[in-house]
Amino acid sequence: PVISRATTAGEAIVTFGVTAEGMSDTELSWFIDLTVMRELTAVPGVGQVNRVGGVSREIRVDLDPDRMGALGVTAGDLSRQLARIQAEYPGGEARVGGLEQNVRTVGTIESAQELAALSILLPDGRNVRLDTVADIRDQAAERRQLALLDGEPVVGFQVVRAWGASALGVAEDVRIAVQRLQAANPGVQFTEVASTVGYIRESFNVSMEMLVEGAVLAIIVVWLFLRDWRATIVSAVALPLAIIPTFWAMDLLGYTLNMLTLLALSLVVGMLVDDAIVEVENIFRHLRMGKTPLQAATDAAIEIGLAVVATTFTLCAVFVPVAFMGGVPGEFFRPFAFTATVAVLFSLLVARMLTPMMAARFMHPRDLGPESSRFKERYLRGVTWCLRHRRITLTVATLLLVGSLSLLPLLPQGFAPAGDDGFTRLNLELPPGAAIDETYSVAEDVRQRIADIPEIERIYTTIGSAQQGDGPGGGGATAGGVNEANLLVVLLPIDERERGLQEVQRELMDRIAAVPGVRFSFGNQFGNQMQLTLVGEDPDALSAAATAVEQDLRAIPDIGIVTSSASLVRPEIIVRPLPERAAELGVTTESIGLATRIATSGDVTQSLAKLNLPARQIPIRVRINDAARTDIEQIGLLAVPGREGPVHLANVAEISLGSGPAQISRYDRSRNVNITADLNGQSLGPVLAAARATPAMQQLPGSVREVVTGEAEFFRELMAGFLFAMAIGIFCIYAVLVLLFKDAFQPVTILSALPPSIGGAVVCLFVFQYEISISSMIGMLMLMGIVTKNSILLVEYAEMAQREHGLSRFDSLVDACSKRARPIVMTTIAMGAGMLPVALGLSGDSSFRAPMGVTVIGGLIASTGLSLFVVPVIFTLVDDLQQKIKGLFRRKEAVVEAPVA
Repeated sequence: PVISRATTAGEAIVTFGVTAEGMSDTELSWFIDLTVMRELTAVPGVGQVNRVGGVSREIRVDLDPDRMGALGVTAGDLSRQLARIQAEYPGGEARVGGLEQNVRTVGTIESAQELAALSILLPDGRNVRLDTVADIRDQAAERRQLALLDGEPVVGFQVVRAWGASALGVAEDVRIAVQRLQAANPGVQFTEVASTVGYIRESFNVSMEMLVEGAVLAIIVVWLFLRDWRATIVSAVALPLAIIPTFWAMDLLGYTLNMLTLLALSLVVGMLVDDAIVEVENIFRHLRMGKTPLQAATDAAIEIGLAVVATTFTLCAVFVPVAFMGGVPGEFFRPFAFTATVAVLFSLLVARMLTPMMAARFMHPRDLGPESSRFKERYLRGVTWCLRHRRITLTVATLLLVGSLSLLPLLPQGFAPAGDDGFTRLNLELPPGAAIDETYSVAEDVRQRIADIPEIERIYTTIGSAQQGDGPGGGGATAGGVNEANLLVVLLPIDERERGLQEVQRELMDRIAAVPGVRFSFGNQFGNQMQLTLVGEDPDALSAAATAVEQDLRAIPDIGIVTSSASLVRPEIIVRPLPERAAELGVTTESIGLATRIATSGDVTQSLAKLNLPARQIPIRVRINDAARTDIEQIGLLAVPGREGPVHLANVAEISLGSGPAQISRYDRSRNVNITADLNGQSLGPVLAAARATPAMQQLPGSVREVVTGEAEFFRELMAGFLFAMAIGIFCIYAVLVLLFKDAFQPVTILSALPPSIGGAVVCLFVFQYEISISSMIGMLMLMGIVTKNSILLVEYAEMAQREHGLSRFDSLVDACSKRARPIVMTTIAMGAGMLPVALGLSGDSSFRAPMGVTVIGGLIASTGLSLFVVPVIFTLVDDLQQKIKGLFRRKEAVVEAPVA
């Protein structure tokens, strides 16, 4: 067993294939192990370099069982003797000639010829040369892995970045190092096979483009409304002054520029200018009253201050609790929430400090002209009608809300939308026992079947497990499953192909369906697979149930490849000791197992003797020759150490052909089988519901049960966390509003904008055929903080008009609608324009971003309509309730005080 801890960031970020005409596979493998690994492990941020394909050099000591039996020597004896002889030991200190010397015992040899002439001690005390019982060769180790690029053999290497290092930076530094290696070794050809950083770079570039586009659109909206370039500049300054410090705060928090943090900035870019727009528009209105710029800026800032602070703090009240969501969904929500929160806090700081200062010095009242009134007059007539027909208004609003929310059950559900990162991994598994040549033949057959698909750029095939090599940064070769192969199918850039990843995968499945005797599966990707996990203590019942479920899943229409992790039976040679005979000869089961293992495959790598060369150590592997390994009778003649000397294995054990499980896996200490199905472009929720409705799942044996794992588990965590976060967010919004407004009733009016915004989001998701997933959930959480803004602007001014100007409730509401309608429409359109590039997703892979943008824009439209017409009506109803409760308490106080009077 090997226990290791790798502080790396997961999968390889870049993979290269290497060829060289003048080198053998062994020489090329050592070139990668020594030269390439030494160069690349010195690159900052590189966590690990793994060799893929190739072979390692070793000294093979192929034992002859007949000669071993004649001399009474075992494979274990020879392997241990070599390990004791081929070694160096410190030997203390000496003082010869008045000088102090270290004593070192050197027992190493430097060539296969010297090893062949080495004397070996036999059990009877005689000595023989090693080549008397074995053939010694300096050659390549047994091939356990192959790598091919478009069918041509290569030796490759994978680079894995260290945890916390920048993927783009590490990949670029690695490419520069490879270019240096190419220049220093012109006979060696390096080819970049695949890279995950291309998708990362594309996502980064697209996110930055959306950020700029959203900012430009938001500024254009400001200019279209105000038609004043000075006011537009004052508003636009808020964008860079809010975004740039956010990058500094992200660095302090330890966040990187990734899809989530950049998406957060892309979505809030319209909101960053929101506070400044409200300030500037209010200053603009005061300038029309004939005030000086300084006086207008001062009065407007004081008047609008509470509303601006309230809108920002409500957004923070939503996101800060969400940032502490646990589980896998929390890993998505946390960087998004913190980035958005920091950005809007900086925008508030700019709006409250810098915007009024700039307006006081930069804006002036000349050529402002009269304010447009046609739209305002029509709007105010509509608001007046709504206030005088409250029942009809609320009935229509309720029907619209119920109708929109009734679409919610029709939306498909999934943890994350299926993405398109430009490549897919097709895994092949042959029955256990298949030789590497057979696996190679099948993998090549599959490659040729799919090679002419027009969207495919190249296919990189690996057979067996990756190797770390013997050089610097490597930890020795790992035994590979030679019955398994992996085809990395690299697609053309997304802008250069007509079909997406899911469509290409469907064609792949159609083409390989006729290949017999092979398990196929695609590499695990978010949004692409469904997983059912069955657990139980009875392996037979578990296996039967898994087989039945797998068969039923194949009957679900439009589903992709269905695979099961149920271990296939692997052929075995079973050595069963004969207890009485073994005890009589002094042979233990441990000695039998050790002897057979060393004889058939050699000792473990850590225990092998090593041949020392100037730059490396070559392992010396002792085992019986290949001819003997193919004959079960020869295996029975292996010598096993006993009490009175070696005895033949067949004399103390029964040797037979049999079979056993290739792998035993457990989940929470119970045996488990994972059954996966490719969603084939469908949503997780409907497919999972159909899978659980199959007869096999409905009739599981009593000892077998289903455990929710994979994306189904993540989705359950997402829903539970989202509902909890929504409840906490609403409570925090209410608490913040109560503290700011010093009123426990009217915050309810402000919160009334939440349900219609969810309804608008649901309608947009339904129209554009998006599913309920983590991206749409993030959009809905953002809505909770955004949509309260319009209500706050109206309610805050209505209360101020009643309190400071002595207006009636009706007049104060009409005045509030008159004064705040334009900033509400301006900020809504600015936010929508800022999020429009995200929703459209015209470039790059928009699978994760687009549902979020659509959700927010749909909710904004619905909440704005509610705020402009329905919120004044709700304000009056809440105020009526408040007056009734106050009147009730007054009457009670009067009743109590009456007898005293």
